[in-house]
Amino acid sequence: MAVWCPDWPAVAAASTAGLTATAPIAVLEAGTVQACSRAARATGVRRGMRKRQAQSLCPDLVLSDADPARDGRLFDPVVTAVTDVVPLTEVLRPGLLVVTADRAARYFGGEDALAEQIVDAVATTGVVASVGTADELFTAVLAARSGQTVPPGTDAAYLATRPISDLTVESTLSGPERGNLVDLLWRLGLRTLGAFAELSAADVTSRFTADAVTAHRLAAGMPGRRPSRAPIPAALEVEYECDPPIDRIDAAAFLGRRLADDLHRRLSAASLACTRLTVHAITERGQRHSRTWRCAEPLTPEATADRVRWQLEGWLTGGARGGSAPDSPIARLQLEPVEVVDPGTLQYAFVGAGLPTAVGDGLGDRARRALVRVQGLLGGEAVRVPVRSGGRGPAEQVSLVALGDELVAERDPDAAWPDRLARPSPALLSHTDAEVLDADGRLVAVTLRGAFTAEPTDVRIGRSLHRLRWWAGPWPFGSAAQPLAVSARAQVLLEDSRALLLCYREEEWTVEGVYE
Repeated sequence: MAVWCPDWPAVAAASTAGLTATAPIAVLEAGTVQACSRAARATGVRRGMRKRQAQSLCPDLVLSDADPARDGRLFDPVVTAVTDVVPLTEVLRPGLLVVTADRAARYFGGEDALAEQIVDAVATTGVVASVGTADELFTAVLAARSGQTVPPGTDAAYLATRPISDLTVESTLSGPERGNLVDLLWRLGLRTLGAFAELSAADVTSRFTADAVTAHRLAAGMPGRRPSRAPIPAALEVEYECDPPIDRIDAAAFLGRRLADDLHRRLSAASLACTRLTVHAITERGQRHSRTWRCAEPLTPEATADRVRWQLEGWLTGGARGGSAPDSPIARLQLEPVEVVDPGTLQYAFVGAGLPTAVGDGLGDRARRALVRVQGLLGGEAVRVPVRSGGRGPAEQVSLVALGDELVAERDPDAAWPDRLARPSPALLSHTDAEVLDADGRLVAVTLRGAFTAEPTDVRIGRSLHRLRWWAGPWPFGSAAQPLAVSARAQVLLEDSRALLLCYREEEWTVEGVYE
């Protein structure tokens, strides 16, 4: 049984802004509409629409930036309400959770009665929910969007007439390449899930990717993923005693990242990856909170940290929204892998479409996943991505930030930087010691007035002496705090046609960059 809260990012944004559910609101990500309320949709606003186009259709549209932490935090009271009806719940993402309905349905007198109980429980939190029931998870998630109950044994018939695009309707149940697969199937003339399911499993396996095999099983109403049958080693669990106990969101966020790194180091050592994770929190007074998160693909350290942070934030702020907040600060945290799979599903190549692109933060999905995999093996600080920064020299204009952290530059790139090196910047950065010599072989320095002490004719790099064909500069730079410290840059062209950027600082020359 799946419980779906429509337009959850928009609902969470409206709640944060103090708006009612009938207000037209849209959540933006990268300048496009990620989700919108029913009122906004009634005016023609749709997902994927550009911001300006959405505003032209709905002038009263309230805009909000996407915030996964906000969505996860505000969803916790909904999960708590459902858990009061059915104890065992699994959260797929903020706005969507699943429950095992067999025993609970017998207790409440049937699946329809159970669905009504859950909808009423969610309604007490001020949220509208829709419930779908089916044999398989994928079918239940689709049925939840229309509040349907699929009779036992009829999943395949229910899916047969649905459009092929339903394979991408839920991101938590599809791989990163699912959109390309659906586009390919459409061009092959397959318009429905039933048409795709009629293909031979052997043909799909031999001609498509592993994700296509999973999609084929989903389209046929078969289980999409087989959990590992091997027992999960107890040593994989991560437990942390909070000293002092935590009751602040920022401390919870920091701790979530640390626990995620510890968990993935243990998973990597055991050659396993986690697809279902339970977060336990025990308070000072012994109260225990637990929540299980289920994912379509193995959790990465970044995704694990996000879910731990969302969950802790949800618990810590639950009391302010009428939820069940802990009775005291959290004294102990535990991450328990509930389901593990072959970690090979996390391996992606650095070729083709996986190369970094100019979209978003500059990383393609496949490249990001590969980097996250490396980060999980070597630690959170081992993988860094460049961020444009401010500074006078070429090296200062790039800040390196750990993958997953907020991309904040070390210095303001838009500020005025006097004496900044003119473009183009060197293609290759370096820090190699050098000597600039005149015709008599004497060292050339830079005077306090910003001139060479003699005309440079040669540059010695290591044991090699290179004759200069051309040079420009020097261009002094520095700060008001050290007016007598002479620093300057110069460009030189060697006889072998290499162009170098030289930097003079503290009476020493270095090769700072190479132009290509």
